[in-house]
Amino acid sequence: MSIKLGDTAPNFQADSTIGNIDFYEYLGNSWGILFSHPADFTPVCTTELGFTSKLQADFEKKNTKVIALSVDGVEDHKKWIEDINETQNTEVKFPIIADKDRKVSELYDFIHPNASATATVRSLLIIDPEKKVRLIITYPASTGRNFNEINRVLDSLQLVDSHKIATPVNWNDGDDVIIPPAISTEDAKNIFPKGVTEIKPYLRYTPQPNK
Repeated sequence: MSIKLGDTAPNFQADSTIGNIDFYEYLGNSWGILFSHPADFTPVCTTELGFTSKLQADFEKKNTKVIALSVDGVEDHKKWIEDINETQNTEVKFPIIADKDRKVSELYDFIHPNASATATVRSLLIIDPEKKVRLIITYPASTGRNFNEINRVLDSLQLVDSHKIATPVNWNDGDDVIIPPAISTEDAKNIFPKGVTEIKPYLRYTPQPNK
């Protein structure tokens, strides 16, 4: 199954480090970040889960739940979490899915045979409260993901959903945003009281709206 942007993220039931979970029930009305790892007790994955754990409080403020996946079993996951907590100076609290039968990995297209026939690649999805897939990003197994970038994209998606704007290259929370071409400049002046800066008729900026 190939999942694309805008698709509904499929539901699943699986065992995890916090017990058996139903994915939709776990997410509830929250945003979700689902990300896969090639294997437990691997160095790059250890740093990724450690850093994600340190971001968890920030994600929670943004109504976002995190859930990881590896093709290893729950007991290995729990032992690995001990290593992550020790080496990364954190406390992993989000669940890690046990996917020994690879059902979830295959459902979400996390196994790329030309990369590895058995291990999952470093795929990550951001899923909105309507269960729609809003971001898909895949790294090779050898390259750790940039979770600051994932956090940045989450900020952008949530802002775009609450206001009629887009975010420019290298945008960070608090920077000026772009007014979409579908909104006329005259209408934009009414919609965006902080002001409109027109560079070209199709390229107009406004200070970031209040969240």
